[in-house]
Amino acid sequence: MNNNKIWMGRRGITRRGVLGGAAVLGATTLAAPLTANLAKAQPKKGGLIRVAKGHGQTADTLDPATFVNGFNVAFSYGLHGFLTVVGTDGSLEPSLAESWEASPDAKIWSFKLRPGVTFHKGKALAPEDVVASINHHRGDDSTSAAKPLVAGITNITTEGNDTVVFELESGNADFPFVFTDYHLAILPAKDGKMDWQSGDGCGAYELVQFDPGVVAQFKRYGGDWNQDRGYFDEVEMLSVLDLNARTAALVSGEVHSIDKLDLKTIGLLGRRPGIEINSVAGPQYYTFAAHTDSAPYDDLNVRMALKHAINREEMIEKILFGHGTIGNDHPIGPSYRYHNPDLPQTPYDPDKAKFHLKEAGLDSLKVTLSAADAAFPGAVDAAVLYQASSKPAGIELEVNKVPNDGYWADVWLKHPFCAVYWGGRPTEDQIFSTAYADGASWNETNWSNPQFNELLVAARAELDEDKRRAMYFDMQELVATDGGSVLPMFANFVFANSDKVAHGDMASNFDVDGERWMERWWFK
Repeated sequence: MNNNKIWMGRRGITRRGVLGGAAVLGATTLAAPLTANLAKAQPKKGGLIRVAKGHGQTADTLDPATFVNGFNVAFSYGLHGFLTVVGTDGSLEPSLAESWEASPDAKIWSFKLRPGVTFHKGKALAPEDVVASINHHRGDDSTSAAKPLVAGITNITTEGNDTVVFELESGNADFPFVFTDYHLAILPAKDGKMDWQSGDGCGAYELVQFDPGVVAQFKRYGGDWNQDRGYFDEVEMLSVLDLNARTAALVSGEVHSIDKLDLKTIGLLGRRPGIEINSVAGPQYYTFAAHTDSAPYDDLNVRMALKHAINREEMIEKILFGHGTIGNDHPIGPSYRYHNPDLPQTPYDPDKAKFHLKEAGLDSLKVTLSAADAAFPGAVDAAVLYQASSKPAGIELEVNKVPNDGYWADVWLKHPFCAVYWGGRPTEDQIFSTAYADGASWNETNWSNPQFNELLVAARAELDEDKRRAMYFDMQELVATDGGSVLPMFANFVFANSDKVAHGDMASNFDVDGERWMERWWFK
């Protein structure tokens, strides 16, 4: 049974197009009609594109297991090949794997590799490369963020010179989606191990230079198996954490695209000649993560007090300027297949927050929230708003403004209460397994709920849609009412580019066209 067509038709996410903010932006590009027209244009090759990212740090490496920010995501998707990819419409598409099939219980999956694929340094893609690449994230010693995604794999074998077989401890109806994760790049094997040190890949672009926290330079790989991608001759991706510097670079024409815009001034930026603004709704969310194993956040009543002490509507108005929707302390937003629209919304209610503090035996609460705009645009302002809204609840929230550089290495996962952004994942299982499962290296709240973990495993293997939906509904409620994430808002992906850049329909599964702009965009 070839499941390729089945998976192409079963979307883990839904494309939402451009939603919200049209009235605010004035001259903002309305991407739906624009991209529809551009999609008809014939892409042409040539030129050097420069893109400034509001991410990147000096601690970045070439090891996909360590990738943590938007700079790394674009880097990985441009340089490397993946077994499967998420299409612009949110459906699953074949890539290095040209087809796949599953046993009836979804416990054994066979992936047939595409012929004619070579790495940039000349090595032909082989099943052994896939085995070494996926095993890089497995095992007791692995610290990879993708470890939870591949933890269910019990064995990997090869058949002939073109097939890789994965055996799972339990069924996984969404298993082919796992390999779209930006950590799970397929790199060449050397002595049975993934060779990430060489910087070799089999993506649309080959690496020319990498200066962590500064710049990555690429050139088009002429031997790419897919000649319908990778239209630029050269790519220069800059790490520019300063928002004003990124914006000035776009306005002056030094770069062709920037992300992480200042939403306060986006209307003015959009009115400048030659600049287009894109606002795409998707699974991205902004959150404040509290360590549930550290006092005072180990008390559920304290966590609930913090959730009732945040004014979510104000956050959307003053931080997102309408480019987003309200969050309810769990990551499964409206763009997901199993979103629970009936879960009661946690409101801003200082009296309710005081009630929970009293239940915790407290008359008042003093906590420190660490934030930097590297976490998300406006994160410091959002923390200040949170500080103000929590005062009537008897919560003294001290804002600890920390440096942008090194935020993901020195603050996230280390400070007990900090600001975070997540670009989302294509399926409920992936985001839950990565950020909420017990023992996951990116479980940023150190949350452990036995009922949630049991449901997570059961839902992954459940093939009945109605039963599976009910399980994900229950998991959303558990995260919202017991977890350590104060998640006030889902944020649209908002980015800007020069009108010299052409593109097709924008993907909504991740920021900046799914961070596959290197292979999807071209110059007019």
